[in-house]
Amino acid sequence: MSPAAAWTLLIVGFVLPLIHVGVSARSGPWKAPQGSGCPIGPRWGWLVIVLLLGPIGWLMFMTKRRSRPPGDPIS
Repeated sequence: MSPAAAWTLLIVGFVLPLIHVGVSARSGPWKAPQGSGCPIGPRWGWLVIVLLLGPIGWLMFMTKRRSRPPGDPIS
């Protein structure tokens, strides 16, 4: 594999998905909701998933379903 192909794979497969998750409004807030047991917010969680899984984590982020707040009736 040429160095240019390796850099392209690295940038397209890992760096761009991390940037997309970091700036996307679908990622959720940076801080955890009040009263939750976790000290980090959902955006940090998605960043870790994409960092560890790369393109597969990004595909998971792209296909996630929107979560509803607790107690919200299913419509």
